[in-house]
Amino acid sequence: MLTKHSTDADARWALDGYWLSGHVNLALIASVHAAQLPALLEACKTDEPSTGEILAPVDEHTEVWASGVTYLRSREARMQESDTADVYDKVYDAERPELFFKCAGWRARASNHSIRVRADATWNVPEPELAVVANAHGEIIGYTAGNDVSSRDIEGENPLYLPQAKVYNGSCALGPGIVLANAESMRELPVHLRIKRNGADMFEGETSIAQMKRSLEELMACLFFELDMPGGAVLMTGAGIVPGDDFTLLPGDAVEIEVGAATLTNVVSD
Repeated sequence: MLTKHSTDADARWALDGYWLSGHVNLALIASVHAAQLPALLEACKTDEPSTGEILAPVDEHTEVWASGVTYLRSREARMQESDTADVYDKVYDAERPELFFKCAGWRARASNHSIRVRADATWNVPEPELAVVANAHGEIIGYTAGNDVSSRDIEGENPLYLPQAKVYNGSCALGPGIVLANAESMRELPVHLRIKRNGADMFEGETSIAQMKRSLEELMACLFFELDMPGGAVLMTGAGIVPGDDFTLLPGDAVEIEVGAATLTNVVSD
């Protein structure tokens, strides 16, 4: 697993618990083709164990994007919350997927860091997602766990409010690191969501990437079709687990998301 750590100097990347050379960053990792990546990492790996706090596995200029309505459960939830329900029914069956910009890399929160809900929203949920990592050539090289925190009441009022419902301080968490993998090995990854409040379970659910309507390659190809991503990109691939309509996140709630070998944990701040 590729992880990014805080040090006394600059942030530094590591592989499987050992530092990579100090010049290595995500832009360098993303610059080579997927077939060349193992050799690059092996050449840059040191024998010095990594230390320090784990940061979100992106760099400052990494773009984090998201796709929506990729699971049947997501379509149903978005239709229930919306005053224009047919919009989501149409996009689920459309040839073109829904893609939107989620955050710049510097805004992403790491595992064990806090997430937030909007002060002007009343219905807020975590969205546990497989976050696929691609290099600058659009090739899928790995994944991490993602939390696309969303304000369902704001988006439900009008689909044009989606950026406000999904893009704000503390609305995106990624981590703990990047599991190096190809798309084929991700097709049946399990996704698990657990929410605790005052130590008690408030919600728990699970799904599988196999339940997605669209393939990971299709989503990534659409993202890169008219966009250059010189530093690579992270694409959240949609949520197949949605808490019930009577649930909203509150300050102090602990959210744990497991996607394959990646476990992301965050607490909602005040």
